[in-house]
Amino acid sequence: MSDIHGQYELFRNLMEQIPFGKDDTLYVLGDVVDRGPASMKILQYMMANPNIIPIMGNHELMALPCLKLLVPELSNGFLHELSSQARQSFAEWTLNGGISTIQEFLKLPQEERRKVVEYIEIFRPYGKEIIDNWEYWLVHAGMEHFSESKRLEEYSVEEVVWRRTDFEVAYFKNIIVVSGHIPTQNILGNSRPGYILKKNNHIAIDCGAGKNNGRLAAICLDTGEEYYAE
Repeated sequence: MSDIHGQYELFRNLMEQIPFGKDDTLYVLGDVVDRGPASMKILQYMMANPNIIPIMGNHELMALPCLKLLVPELSNGFLHELSSQARQSFAEWTLNGGISTIQEFLKLPQEERRKVVEYIEIFRPYGKEIIDNWEYWLVHAGMEHFSESKRLEEYSVEEVVWRRTDFEVAYFKNIIVVSGHIPTQNILGNSRPGYILKKNNHIAIDCGAGKNNGRLAAICLDTGEEYYAE
């Protein structure tokens, strides 16, 4: 699953569809937060389920340094006390949908804010699974400075949360790259916009949750079955 973007009702609808038990693993490929109204509720649900593995997205990467500053009770002079770099970080984040996350975060008790920040800090940069002799690389966006000889562990978090995947090129013969970040409505030549795209050993699973023509999607790597909440 990927790019939930605060859409808690879609998230719960999708979780009810998935036969998700304690022996299963769910990878969430980033961008849990921002834009939608209930990022904190989704994070709290994930925190309560240790078999949900969170992968860092660019929105978590933008949010984290700002949320750290919002954990203490805020003074009247909070904005004036920020460094120019911190102000720039807040500006960039809010322009990318962070306002709803800030509003929700500040309603939490201070201790719960701290727990949320600590949880985001342990988001992984990527995931890896081997199923039926196929290796799956699980990233939020793509792989900047891509090389076929480069191991997944050699990529930095910045290299896998921003760079868009090129779905016209098969990166590997025996590795499937699963990614979010780009709504499938925005992938040129996609005959099923808004649904999971499988092409050239890529699986694109961001189906534009929260958009007028979008939905939240999940795929089971064991069976290939697709799930959607609209």
